[in-house]
Amino acid sequence: MVVKSQIKFIRSLQQKKYRNQHGMFVVEGVKVVKELLASQITVHIIYSSDVEFVAENKTSTTLVSETDLLKISSLRTPNKVVGVFQIPVPIKINPINWIVALDDVRDPGNLGTIIRLCDWFGISNLLCSPNTVDCYNPKVLQATMGSISRVNIVYADLQKYLNEAQVPVYGAFMDGEVAYKEGFPGAGILVMGNEANGISQEIEALVTKKICIPQFGAKTAESLNVSTATAILLNEIKRT
Repeated sequence: MVVKSQIKFIRSLQQKKYRNQHGMFVVEGVKVVKELLASQITVHIIYSSDVEFVAENKTSTTLVSETDLLKISSLRTPNKVVGVFQIPVPIKINPINWIVALDDVRDPGNLGTIIRLCDWFGISNLLCSPNTVDCYNPKVLQATMGSISRVNIVYADLQKYLNEAQVPVYGAFMDGEVAYKEGFPGAGILVMGNEANGISQEIEALVTKKICIPQFGAKTAESLNVSTATAILLNEIKRT
């Protein structure tokens, strides 16, 4: 049985201010929780209605009823497992390889997908502006599918960091040079902008090279989704 105080605590972690206050985040789903358990991220507590899952993770998991799981879950249909983990301390970024930098990406699904893309393409560090959506937002965590445990995510003053960067800074723009013709170096920074406004003027001034993805179809779509564009550009960076 989950006591009322725990229900209140876990549900409070749906909000950023309480995640920051307690230094913890909540995640749901068997796959994501298993990924986090296999990582270096410290577990606080896990509740599950799945007897088999509890048997496999006895030291950290408490068996609860479906009714109790529903009380602490943010989902209409709980996904059998709810876990609470400690927010890890970010590691200082070492710019010896490629870094993805996000200039105020606001959509949780986009950030979660970009974190997963970084994991897929071997990008160890993701730099986010302070106004980028919180990476421990439950919707972000769901979209990462566990990749949150393998990408170092740092929130910092993007303008200051890029101004001091010792590697080329590439930015995605509609009027940039075609990315397919670019010979990308072994290390650099790829900046992706806000869903509605793209890269801000302050950050644009610090971009070394503007690049774009050419449009082959009819000129009906204004732009690509930021996570889709990130996938295409990372593939091109890693391919060259």
